[in-house]
Parts: sequence; structure tokens; C-alpha cells
Amino acid sequence: MPVKNRFAELHDQITEWRRDLHAHPEILFDTHRTAALVADRLRDFGCDEVVTGLGRTGVVGVIRGRNTGSGKVVGLRADMDALPIHETTGLDYASQTPGKMHACGHDGHTAMLLGAAQYLAETRNFDGTCVVIFQPAEEGGGGGREMCADGLMDRFGIQEVYGMHNWPGVPEGTFAIRPGPFFAATDKFEITVTGQGGHAAKPHDTIDPVVIASHLVLALQSIVSRNADPTEQAVVSVTAMKTGSDAFNVIPDRVDLLGTARSLSPEMRDLIQSRMQALCDSIPAGFGGRAVLDYERNYPVMVNHDAQTEFAADVARSVSGQCADAPLVMGGEDFAFMLEERPGAYILVGNGDTAMVHSPDYNFNDAVIPAGCSWWAGIVEQRMPLG
Repeated sequence: MPVKNRFAELHDQITEWRRDLHAHPEILFDTHRTAALVADRLRDFGCDEVVTGLGRTGVVGVIRGRNTGSGKVVGLRADMDALPIHETTGLDYASQTPGKMHACGHDGHTAMLLGAAQYLAETRNFDGTCVVIFQPAEEGGGGGREMCADGLMDRFGIQEVYGMHNWPGVPEGTFAIRPGPFFAATDKFEITVTGQGGHAAKPHDTIDPVVIASHLVLALQSIVSRNADPTEQAVVSVTAMKTGSDAFNVIPDRVDLLGTARSLSPEMRDLIQSRMQALCDSIPAGFGGRAVLDYERNYPVMVNHDAQTEFAADVARSVSGQCADAPLVMGGEDFAFMLEERPGAYILVGNGDTAMVHSPDYNFNDAVIPAGCSWWAGIVEQRMPLG
């Protein structure tokens, strides 16, 4: 099953949808225009059921095959939200909203799943039910978690679920995937260091939280370098230090450290948090100060299921002729919540030689559309073939 001819016919139309979405980015759960557009398209396609408002602003479409006797139900998920980034591409369809941009290609994901939904609703060449899922707030809001909490899987009887993300650096229209842990758990932390402020010329009369915080920043690097098994992937990054004072001659009372921790196993996640707590308890005490750690667990590790990964790779090879082994990714992906509830797999489709995602000059490659649509359609037709 190479790229389907129907998607070559629909390419211009799907591109037009994608560029309209790109020009009107919405972030987190504020995807009202996008969700309305998606729901209208699904109704126009003749989906058997269209549900809005799941996970606040998520949209679900149900497409039943010519037969449904197999009882199989497969979910396909795309994310809809943009990022709080000011676009610098200069495209004629660039963001019309300053400070908001589709810098991760979710406009392309949404448009491709719409294209696949149109084809599947037209042909219905499968035995079972396809559920297309359009999710808000992947970029930090946990929209996947919210949709699951609203009963997504049970309400629609989803048995397996599949997702896809474009990936710069992977050849255009080809695919890459890996079984097991794929995208990292993404946690964030804030450490409040307190001491006793005073005049910078009299440090002996103070407990300097800047010095304490500096020792903490260095000590936190020992978690990965000296506590973690070197064969495992982990990241601890302090990304901000705030004192609340701009004066050159004042030692402040307080310093706030902000950062992120990334890991690929529950054990490593526990280790990072426990070691961070131990360092926050001990190092400030040695200086006469105090540190309070606020550690927030965000997205869990995204784990591809073995059988579904092998199947997804087979479909990818039938579309593009190849499916490469994907690297581990230390970024997060809240499709992890869906894969915790149901078996499934997540694949990368090559965006070609473009700017990396989350860059102000990134743009989704519209040439990828036929391959992405064909993969989603292939998942449904090959997982639930007509007898």
C-alpha cells in the first residue's frame, strides 16, 4: 500500500486547511476556533458521530466501517494547539496572532488526520470502528490526560490508539519508530532558597542565598553524573535563577531556582526527585539557610507497546518503503496518557531538512501530507480489514 491516490487528489485541499490553521494559532485549551473547524469538517464528511467538549475543547469523530462485526475499535490522535512563540518565517500564511505560532507542526497533524477522516468516511473499507481524536493542550497543558479523564477510551470503546508527529531531520515522508520508552517523563521543579539579606559590603552579617543557590546548582549536576546509572538517560537542568533584586550592593533574602528533570523510567524519576530533596535539605543547612523543593511530575514516560509498534512500522514501510529506528527523545509527549490506558504506538514522519520544532522559523512541510494521511488510513484498513 503506497501513498494513496486519493490523498494526491486531496493534497491541495488539506494544505489549504493546514495553512488556515497555521495563520490562526491557539494555545493550550483555548482552541475554540480550531475545534469548531474540525467538528464542522467531520460533520461534512458524514462521520457517524461527532462529539465536542471532551477534555474541555477536544473533538472526537466516529466512523463505522462497511462491517462492524469484528468489534474492533481503533483510535487515531492528533494534537491541535500551538506555542507561545513569535513567528519569524515571513510566510504569506504566517501567524496573524502576535506571540502565538504553530511551531511544532500540530497544524499539520490536525490537517492530516482530517484528510484521513475524509477518506475513511468516503470509503469505509474496514471491518470495525475508527475513532479520530483531536486533542488540545499537548504543549504543557495535559490535554491527553484531560480527555482520558473525561472517559475517552471507555465512552468510545477504543481498544488500540495510534499517534504521529512530524520530525525535522528525518527524510521527507519517511518514518521512524521505536518500541518501549520513546519520549521522556517531563517534570519541573522550583527551589526556594532563603537566607538573611543585608549589605553586600558586610557579607558576614548575612546568610547569602545566592551563594547557597550556586552550590545547589552545581550539586544538582551530580545527580546525573554520579547517582544515575550511566547506561540510562536522564537530564536535570536549572533554567532560571531569580533574586527579586537588581541592586549591585544588596544581598537578597531569597533566591528562586527553576528547572526541569527528564527521565525514561519510573525508577530514574524517583531517584532524581529523592536526590534533589536530599541536596535541598543538606546543602543550605551547611550555610545556615533553608531550601524548599516544589517538584511537580508532569507527563509520564511515553511507552510504545511492542506488538502495536511492529504493526505501525509495517504500515509505515508499506507507505514509504522504509521505517527507521527512532532515537530516544528527551522531550515530553502527553500521548503518554493515552498509551497508559490502551495499547498503541506513536510514530515520527519525516519533515525533511527544516528548522527544528519549537523554533520561530519552523514550518510544517506540506509535502509530507500524503504520506501521513496514508499511514493513518493504513492503520485502520490493515488493523481492521474487510473479510
